[in-house]
Amino acid sequence: MTTAYLWLKALHVIGVVTWFAAMFYLPRLFVYHTMTDDDPGKARFVMMEDKLYRIIMRPSMLIAVAFGLWTLILAWDAFAASVWLWVKLAGVVALLGYHYYCARLIKAFAADESPHSERFYRFFNEIPALLLILIVILVVVKPF
Repeated sequence: MTTAYLWLKALHVIGVVTWFAAMFYLPRLFVYHTMTDDDPGKARFVMMEDKLYRIIMRPSMLIAVAFGLWTLILAWDAFAASVWLWVKLAGVVALLGYHYYCARLIKAFAADESPHSERFYRFFNEIPALLLILIVILVVVKPF
């Protein structure tokens, strides 16, 4: 592997780490937001959720996806026939769906229309962790 390729992988991993950090924290904010009854508290959560999404989560996702695609294109011949890669990419598509569903939830909270219960958000909070475990195992172990 060339040094440039290793830099691309490093930037991809940095994007993934920061993206997951935001995806772990945002649904936790949803839990607390759902439990809040006072208007100043709700306004504070709306601001925190919006800033987390716009300033950290979205840029991190763009970095992770852009550098991930770049490394994939450069090494396509080596990976194209790997089943683990296709399963990993399915996991990434699921993460993207989760990411954009979070954006819808942020808009609902901003309109003071939380569509789910606190319990839902507690379970919803676990989805990125499960996908992270799956993706890391696929990338490191390459089981198939």
